[in-house]
Amino acid sequence: MKDLELYNDENLMQEIKADNVYAFDILYKKYSKKLYNFSYSILKSKEESENVLQDVFFVLWEKRLTIEKGSSVRYFIFTAAHNAAITVLRKRTTEIKFIEFLKSLQGVNQETLTSSIEYTELSDKLNEIIDQLPQRQKEVYLLHHEQGLKYNEIAGKLNISINTIENHMSRALKTIRMKLGAYS
Repeated sequence: MKDLELYNDENLMQEIKADNVYAFDILYKKYSKKLYNFSYSILKSKEESENVLQDVFFVLWEKRLTIEKGSSVRYFIFTAAHNAAITVLRKRTTEIKFIEFLKSLQGVNQETLTSSIEYTELSDKLNEIIDQLPQRQKEVYLLHHEQGLKYNEIAGKLNISINTIENHMSRALKTIRMKLGAYS
């Protein structure tokens, strides 16, 4: 078989336009290694470079009838390879960003779950501590924190002085802080 470099690209394209598969094979053999190396220099991936090579020659075959006489086949296939490689790089970047986005969501969900568990544990412990308060302290604390009553309203409801309400709240809060501090 003659040296592949001896075949004129323009003549090969004329034959390819006439559906000559042998001419297409000659053109493929003439440029495939160069095109692969070119793609590999951009992508640094054997598999992706092989895919680009196959895609470029597939496009060449599909568009063979629209390539104008006198056009550079070499320019066509290397431009197509360059564009295909850039498309692969863009796809890689998009995939990486999407993976990072999913990881960030996973992190947020993990943090939310951890926070939710910690909040539930803390809330359970607080309820346990409140249940252990002396009856009057517990009653004053719940009226103030759960029902939102002011000290003077609690004093009127329980028929005791505001000073007594303040003392009960002070003791209840001191007990809660001490026991929660020991818990954490």
